[in-house]
Amino acid sequence: MILVVIAVLAGSVAGGYAVTRLVLALAARTSPAGGTSGDPAADSAAGPTSARAVAALRGGTWIGLLERFAITGLVLVGHPSGVALLVAVKGLGRYPELRDNPEASERFVIGTLASMVWAGGLGLLGRWLLTL
Repeated sequence: MILVVIAVLAGSVAGGYAVTRLVLALAARTSPAGGTSGDPAADSAAGPTSARAVAALRGGTWIGLLERFAITGLVLVGHPSGVALLVAVKGLGRYPELRDNPEASERFVIGTLASMVWAGGLGLLGRWLLTL
């Protein structure tokens, strides 16, 4: 039982990092509204992986790691409603950085959603494994 919990939490934190990076990279390959994808200068200047977006969301990697740990833990212990509080705190805490920075906002939404879906999915998997 303890091994399942440890494995699921570790998979959530470590695997979620890789999944989130992949999703952000895929999002950066899409064309911005009114633009075309494929222009390296345009693609690197804006979007969720731009230097401006990354700089605005300092600490995002660590926040994501802790967020996935908390979400998976909440689901494992049967309190998924706690995820709503986590989302609210994260959104309010990041609001000043997101308000005037569309690239950072895009990175925040895409990264957070990918991270939370991964963490919630592994939490559900872990809960199911604990019932076997």
